[in-house]
Amino acid sequence: MAAVFLVTLYEYSPLFYITVVFVCFLVTSGLVLGWFGLGVPVILRNSEETESSARVLKKQMRQVKNPFGLEIPRPDTASVTKGVRLTPDCLEDCVLTCYWGCSVQKLHEALQKHVYCFRIKTPQALEDALYSEYLYRQQYFIKKNDKEEKYCQLPEDAGVVDFGPVPRSRYPLIALLTLADEEDREIYDIISMVAVIHIPDESYRLSCRILYQYLLLAQGQYHDLKQLFMSANNPAPSSSDTSPGERSTDRSLLQKAGLAEDEPELHEETSKDCVVCQNGAVNWVLLPCRHACLCDGCIKYFQQCPMCRQFVQESFPLCSKKEQDEDESIRV
Repeated sequence: MAAVFLVTLYEYSPLFYITVVFVCFLVTSGLVLGWFGLGVPVILRNSEETESSARVLKKQMRQVKNPFGLEIPRPDTASVTKGVRLTPDCLEDCVLTCYWGCSVQKLHEALQKHVYCFRIKTPQALEDALYSEYLYRQQYFIKKNDKEEKYCQLPEDAGVVDFGPVPRSRYPLIALLTLADEEDREIYDIISMVAVIHIPDESYRLSCRILYQYLLLAQGQYHDLKQLFMSANNPAPSSSDTSPGERSTDRSLLQKAGLAEDEPELHEETSKDCVVCQNGAVNWVLLPCRHACLCDGCIKYFQQCPMCRQFVQESFPLCSKKEQDEDESIRV
């Protein structure tokens, strides 16, 4: 149809035909080159325009102080029969309550009750939500900033040596941290923390570790505390944190990938360098992959994670520019 129209137009007036074709050419060129303010193809943009277009969305964050901290100082010595040592690190006086053999279903029902029914501010509130679906309970009072190890163990008369094959209906250990003082519960947004801990036994010998950590808020929400993945140029964990078997396994994996050196170097100031420029300090976390690998200068150039190539939906900074300057002044 268009060809017939052009032939007819040419027969009517060759000069008018040439004018129409020239105008169409100008309009097409203007659209391609962005003369009219419309989108410009990436291949035709300069570096500054590409930089601005590649910037991912910055996630709006709200800083909240978490009064609870919990670590497993010697995971390689833990077992169901020998017990486990826990090291709490709390900003206020707290109560540590350990539930052995807690029902998986009842625990997640309790978390939903925190959202819809009542707030789990005390150990008694969690026990009411669990309907006593656990085997044994231990409780410790934790003083502010007290980092003394607490020893948790099932009594011998319980007769429990394992929790059955996977998938299991019971978690080996649930650690609940709650604020001891009623006034502190009015100050903090986070009022309790639930940690799901795996303890190795005869049926499942996976090393002891924290599987999940849930932060319970006074407003009726709870959040799953997730790990951030750092680049491989971070210093290796100390011998107190990692067993020899785990260190040898990690090193063999690095050797297969061609990343292991004869003598691993300890990085001091450059232990958290950006994986791209190797100069700036890592400050940005990419979502949803949770890789913390880019500095403030490189974040604006990437729409895909440079470590796993997953598309980045959002990102957030670990600390603001003001906090970075303060840390730098302190080091100086």
